[in-house]
Amino acid sequence: MRVLVIGSGGREHALLLGLDRDPSVSELHVAPGNAGTASVATNHAVDVASAEAVVALATEIGADLVVIGPEVPLVLGVADALRAAGVDTFGPGAQAARIEGSKAFAKDVMAAAGVRTARAETVDNPADLDAALDRFGPTWVVKDDGLAAGKGVVVTTDRSAARAHAADCLENGHPVLLESFLDGPEVSLFCLVDGETVVPLLPAQDHKRVGDGDAGPNTGGMGAYAPLPWLPDEMTQRIVDEVVAPVAAELSARGMPFNGLLYAGLAIDAEGPAVVEFNCRFGDPETQAVLELMESPLGEALAATARGTLADLPPLRWHDGAAVVVVLAAENYPGRPRTGDPIRGADGEGILHAGTARDADGTVVSAGGRVLSVVGRGDDLAGARAQAYERLAGVTLVGAHHRTDIGKAAEDGLISI
Repeated sequence: MRVLVIGSGGREHALLLGLDRDPSVSELHVAPGNAGTASVATNHAVDVASAEAVVALATEIGADLVVIGPEVPLVLGVADALRAAGVDTFGPGAQAARIEGSKAFAKDVMAAAGVRTARAETVDNPADLDAALDRFGPTWVVKDDGLAAGKGVVVTTDRSAARAHAADCLENGHPVLLESFLDGPEVSLFCLVDGETVVPLLPAQDHKRVGDGDAGPNTGGMGAYAPLPWLPDEMTQRIVDEVVAPVAAELSARGMPFNGLLYAGLAIDAEGPAVVEFNCRFGDPETQAVLELMESPLGEALAATARGTLADLPPLRWHDGAAVVVVLAAENYPGRPRTGDPIRGADGEGILHAGTARDADGTVVSAGGRVLSVVGRGDDLAGARAQAYERLAGVTLVGAHHRTDIGKAAEDGLISI
């Protein structure tokens, strides 16, 4: 099976490595890829937001399967164009991808499906903002109603900070969603979805804030771990039954069946799961941790989803133990990152590339905000953390920063529901 992966981050590097372990996968391509993906696949400099360009590439290389990593090409309908050209594609069409592309649409789907989520209100007129803010708090959750690469959300007890973020979104022509704050630890559950068939992967937890102890602004994700030792085993099936399956059924009922990876971001409290957000694709960096533990052939699972035969897929198998991923970020991230600096140790074991490139001399240099994902695996969370940070210690990038506490609260038994 010849597979084309769309995207350029750590998620895509992890997907390629997982696919490379599948004996049914004979050839790997990626567009556009990065400096690290070139070691496992053929990189192609293609505009992945262009359906025409992606279809042309898939046709040229004779792709048997296309796996779309990022949300932007999905929301823009690249999967629709590939399917129209007769190419098996893992990733939802534009209509179903609105589950991530429009938070207001996601709320409407959840309401119709009877899925528990935060109370929400959409504001599209600055004149209505203050009155709306008064109906929320004392912790405000303000979301840009659109794609924001994980950084369009502000959660704060400071009303002025909430108002400033909302006003900035409105000034840029984006409606904002105000939500009630959901208490309880967060869970990321990835599910393969083929219409109304749902197969969950391992639950994971992301670390969104830039600094230790969840300090500072939101980022695209500074690290993750899987599985979750504090989450009862039966909760995964409960999330499928109460959240993912009803949403998949509702999308199908609306004539926009979901095909691909449906990512439920949830808060778990005494009442059970409540949805914080949905994404229409694999999350980054949770993918790097989850796929590290996947024993089943990845290509077989993704192809079954794309071809509508997910119900026939054998039960997924997982390695014992735990995996931890720590993100190495460039100086000033999540602001405008410093780029172009050489990276030493970037080709070590367990190091996945994201914001990297090669300069004219062939040296690996930084080329984005989240530069590398460093993965560790162990018999337990402590062992996985130790290996991840040991590997990270071998990497040098001027001005880079990372969190030192990925998975630490779970390791110390400080998370409970």
